[in-house]
Order: sequence, then C-alpha cells, then structure tokens
Amino acid sequence: MYKQKIVESFHEGHCLDAHKVFGAHFDYDNAPGVRFTVYAPHARHVQLLGSFNYWSKPIDLTRLDNGSWTVFVPDVAEWTLYKYRIEQANGEWVEKSDPYAFASELRPKNANLVVNLNNFPWRDAMWVNRRDKGFDKPINIYELHLGSWMKRDAHEWLNYEEIAHKLIPYVKEMGYTHIEIMPITEYPFDGSWGYQAHGYFSLTSRYGTPKQFMTFVDECHINDIGVILDFVPVHFVKDSHGLRQFDGSPLYEYPNSTDANSQWDTLNFDLWKEEVRSFLMSSASFWIEMYHVDGLRIDAVSNIIFWHGNKQNGINDGATAFVRRLNYYLNVRYPGILMMAEDSSDFPKVTHPTTEMGLGFDYKWDLGWMNDTLKYYSLDPVYRQFHHHQLTFSMAYFYSENFILPLSHDEVVHGKGTIINKMWGEYKQKFAQARNLYAYMYAHPGKKLNFMGNELAHFREFDENVETDWFLLGYYSHNTFNRYIRDLSHIYKYHNALSFNDYKHNGFKWIDADNTAQSIYSFYREDPQSVIVCIFNMTPVSYESYRFGVPYEGVYTEILNTEKDIYDGCNMCNYFPLKTEKVDCHRFHQSILVRLAPFAGIYFEYKK
Repeated sequence: MYKQKIVESFHEGHCLDAHKVFGAHFDYDNAPGVRFTVYAPHARHVQLLGSFNYWSKPIDLTRLDNGSWTVFVPDVAEWTLYKYRIEQANGEWVEKSDPYAFASELRPKNANLVVNLNNFPWRDAMWVNRRDKGFDKPINIYELHLGSWMKRDAHEWLNYEEIAHKLIPYVKEMGYTHIEIMPITEYPFDGSWGYQAHGYFSLTSRYGTPKQFMTFVDECHINDIGVILDFVPVHFVKDSHGLRQFDGSPLYEYPNSTDANSQWDTLNFDLWKEEVRSFLMSSASFWIEMYHVDGLRIDAVSNIIFWHGNKQNGINDGATAFVRRLNYYLNVRYPGILMMAEDSSDFPKVTHPTTEMGLGFDYKWDLGWMNDTLKYYSLDPVYRQFHHHQLTFSMAYFYSENFILPLSHDEVVHGKGTIINKMWGEYKQKFAQARNLYAYMYAHPGKKLNFMGNELAHFREFDENVETDWFLLGYYSHNTFNRYIRDLSHIYKYHNALSFNDYKHNGFKWIDADNTAQSIYSFYREDPQSVIVCIFNMTPVSYESYRFGVPYEGVYTEILNTEKDIYDGCNMCNYFPLKTEKVDCHRFHQSILVRLAPFAGIYFEYKK
C-alpha cells in the first residue's frame, strides 16, 4: 500500500520518494535478493543484464499497468553490476543505465552498482535538529570542486574520507560556515565539472563510495560545517546510455527538438511532465534525506524561468510551476535546509514564498552585484569617479530578494581572469585592491560565497585537472593574503552586526554614498549591541586626517585595516581608539578623524 501511494504520487507530479520504488532495492520479504524496477512506459521489452550471471543471460522484467517494469532476482550481492537492455518503441535494442541507481562505475564505463544506503551510523543528530535558514546569522560559503581542491599526486584524486581529513581543518581555520560542492551526481565528462549529469541518484564514483561520502558529511556536521550541493534540474547529458530517448520516446526531454536541445549541447528536462517533476523532486529529497546535506544550489534558474534562459522567449510556466513545487515540498519536509538560486535574470519574487506566487527559494545569487563590483575594481582609479554608483546601485534593489554575494567558479574560468587578476594596477596594487574588495564584500549586506583559490590570490584560472596552487603559500604576498581572508572571515563570524538584519533596512545605513570626487565610500552596519563603521578608499591617495560622521557619541576602535603590515600593507593604521567630536559631518552631529591609507578598507567598532 505504501509503495502504491508513492507510484500514484509519482504520476501526479507530487512525489519526493520515487527512489524508494524505482531502482535496485534489497528485498527480504520472500528470499534474500534485489528487486529491480524501472519506468519505461513506451518500451516493448525490458531486460536486466548483470555481473550476477556474467552478463550472459538477460532476465526479462514484467510490465506493470503504470508503465513500470520490475523483476526480483534472488541472491544478488552488494556491489553487483547491472544495466538495462531495452527494446524501444521503434524496435531498436539499446543498453541503458538505471536512472534511479545509487552508484555507478567510473567513467568511461557506465554500468550501475547495487548498494545498500541504509544503516549508516550517523552522529550528526544535534546538527540536523538545530540547522535553520540563517537569515540573521553569518553564512560564509567555501565553494569547491572535490577533484581539484587537493590531489594525492598530480593525477590521482583523494577519496571522500581523505578530503574530509584535509578540508575540514582548513575550512574551520579559515572561518567558513559552509562548503558548497560542485555537482557530484554521476556524470561522464570531467570537463563538464558535473553540470552535465545522467545519474541523479548516483553519487559520482570518482572519489569513492556512498558510505565514504556519508562519512564526509557526518564529519563536516560534527565540526559545525554545513554542506551544500550544486543541483542541476534544467538539463542532462546526451550520452546514449543515459536519459535521452530512454524508452524510445522523449521520456525525460521535451518532445519538440527546439525546446529539448539546450545551449550547452545537452537536453532540457521537460519540466511540464509530472513524472519528470517527481523524478527531480525525489532526487533533490534523496540527497537531503540519505546524505544529510544542508541545502541545494539550483543551477541556471534563468533557464527554468524563461525558455532557453531568454526573456524574449517568454516565461516557461510549467518550469516555474515545477520549481515552486520543488521548493514548497522540500521546505515542508526539511524546514532547516537552504535552497539557493543561481539566477542571472531580473525575474521578481525569486526568494518570496510560494504562497505569494514567489519561486520559494531562500536565497538568490546577486550576479548583478558581482558584475558591477568586478567591473569597478578593474577600472583605473582616475576613472572610478565616473562609475561611482556601480558600487552603490546594489543597495537600490538589495531588499527585493534575499541575496548571496558570490565570487564563484564562473568568474575564474574561460579567459575571464581570476579575482586578483581582475584588479587594476601592478602586482602590489592588485593585492591592495583585492583586500579592499573582500572588506567591502564582507561588510555589504548579504551572505558570502568564495570559490577555492580566491583566498590564495590565485593567478591561474580554475582547471579541473590541476589541484589548487597551494605552493603560493610559500610566497609572502599570497601567504599574507590568505591570512587576511582568514582574519576577515572570523571578524565576520564574531561581529554579529555584519550579518544581523541582513535583509532588513535597519541593518545598513550609508554615511556617505556620493563622494565621487575622491571615490571614498562609507556606511555602517548595526545590531542591538554594536555598530561597525565601514570605510573604503578606492584610490592610491592617502589622507592623514579625514572626517567621517558617525551615528553615536563615544569611542570607535579599528578592528580591521586592509593596509596593516601583517597583510603586506603600508601600515598606515589607526592604532588608538578614536573619540567622537561634536562636529557635524555627513548629516550626523558626531564625527571622527581617520587616517586613511591608499586603497584602504577599514572597520571601526562602536559598542553600545
């Protein structure tokens, strides 16, 4: 009866548990063995091939009334290999991977493995029970590609457990609260970084087994680190063993080739089809339920909202209905998880509740902020006065959504240059401005995301085949930059004013947003206990005594200066607390006199 309800819900497009019926499951009701079930409504015949009989004698599956095929095979052991042989609607026989398999062979092989995901000894109940959306808390995400963050040698990957032993201490030391992992649903081509997948329930075998990844997540949670996965419900890879024309019909893709073929030479999921919706919602739920991940970052949301991601093509109503349904059901079942949209469009209400016809995401990447900010920092300071409001514009729209500020993998590939390389000037000036950039980023409202290598001031673009350039830590400028990012992250975590009321107007106030002549910006962040005054000098001009208005009378203590000598700066700092004077400035009746170094970013703390 339970499975029957799952099947009914699957066909209605409201299922989060399709993986509990479809796929390969150990079944002990009659005799030890495995039940194989696959959805292929237009197939003429479906057969099972496997290592359990040396691939020699295909086993016929029985067709059910709902378009599924099933067979029970006794005495099948764990790690047995299998795949399906399907006579498609056109009479052609093809071999296919199981769309609901939990594990697969390492590419270029494509058979699946029978695995048991139950009975893992999780130790993270305390973490799972207290996780929440974190709107008023610091969220500082370290994005990484597991295969190239660190390697065993030049060519060999670390496994999930080995990565955990090296990554977790580093993430804790650096002050990150979460890691975000580029897709690890099984995929055939390394160069797609996982964004062209075929196994939506299958953990990539590149880095080990499902139980090893469970250990990875468990260790992260025990060490107070959240785990977010990239999830790609827009398109899938065209490889013949995958979902394409699975039963001889466009079962997963759009029937119209114009709609089906994507800009990435992949196939778009038909998000109007109820069974496809259930497939993807079940996949999303599966990673949260079985692997305890804390959230999903949904890739290419603009391609869900608009046909082919182009606003001129109109809104894809079926796809937006799907994503609303996905977010609604996941938030009902897993109230504390984070759902994040990577969306480059100006579509409204992406992070508004589905009950208000929003898309229901918790957060949206602010790609407008990213583009404007990086363009500004690439300008010669002489010309920044003419582009001053590229840095102020974000606050004109910021409260329309719950934004994350990303400096992600997308910004350090395909000839775009790395973050440090985007900065204007010669070598030392690039480092000074990169420190300024991150001080501005961490002071700006919104949660933070930083891609691996950015914290080392990487000059080499991301390459999935090469590990992070850890040797840079042997160079003073890079080592001190890494220390700076670490200190900044801990300041962000420790000082609640920098994350409290991120999405409320009373958490942020401009001091001076309009000093175009000198390219100096100032604002403050506030919570009930303290105020953080943030000042940014965007030119190589220094000021021995520059007056800023402040909101309260009292003492302001410098807690961060990007030009401190320990960060390889010029050490023009404010070494002693600054007492306010009753001198009107910037519409305030109190002000302080500040030493302001070239390209300096400074935080002052006032304790109420």
